Order: sequence, then C-alpha cells, then structure tokens
Amino acid sequence: QVQLVESGGGSVQAVGSLRLSCAASGRAFSDYSMGWFRQAPGKEREFVAGISGSAGASAYAESVKGRFTVSRDNTKNTVYLQMDNLNPEDTAVYYCARSRFFFVRRNPTEYDYWGQGTQVTVSS
Repeated sequence: QVQLVESGGGSVQAVGSLRLSCAASGRAFSDYSMGWFRQAPGKEREFVAGISGSAGASAYAESVKGRFTVSRDNTKNTVYLQMDNLNPEDTAVYYCARSRFFFVRRNPTEYDYWGQGTQVTVSS
C-alpha cells in the first residue's frame, strides 16, 4: 500500500512563496509520475503540475506556469512543489498523487494514490 503525506502548506501574503513536500511510502517510487492537484471551495479538483518518474519531464497548468516548479528526489521518495509569486487565486487545498504511469498525466482519474491534502491560503 502506498501512502502519501503532504506538508508545507500555510498562509502567506500575495507575491509570497511556499514549498510543498510530499513523502511517499512503498517501492518503485521512480517508476511512476507524480502530480500536484488543487481544489478550491465550490470548484472541481484541477491539475497543477506533474513530473515523470525519472524527473526528465514536467508539465504545468497555464495558470501556474512560470511561478510554480515541480521537482522530485527519488532517493528520498519525495516530490516538491515550489510556489512563488502566489496570488489569492492560488488559495486551495493542494494534493499530491501518484499516477499509474511513468509519464506525466493531467487527468486525475489516472492517479490511484492520493495524499490527505494541505491547505494553502494566500491573502491580498
């Protein structure tokens, strides 16, 4: 069984930064791509960023491109999301997830393990 545990959320003012971490248990971490999703109140869960198993490729939602950076350390079974120049529209619960595939996926239905989520609140 795979467990994902996020950390690093919190409250920050606009244009500030936060770094989220997601530690994974289980084997073969580098065989699977990892993704970050977010869900704001009253909205559907949306893809934020993803990274392939080897960290050779990444993908971002248009709304965060140039501000967020996804990375992973396969020696630590951990994936990160560096979030810079935050704005109030980034306020949401952020989830990390493990897909069933090596390459990045944007569709949440292609992810089979999810963390519990961590709240990010950005004030203006």
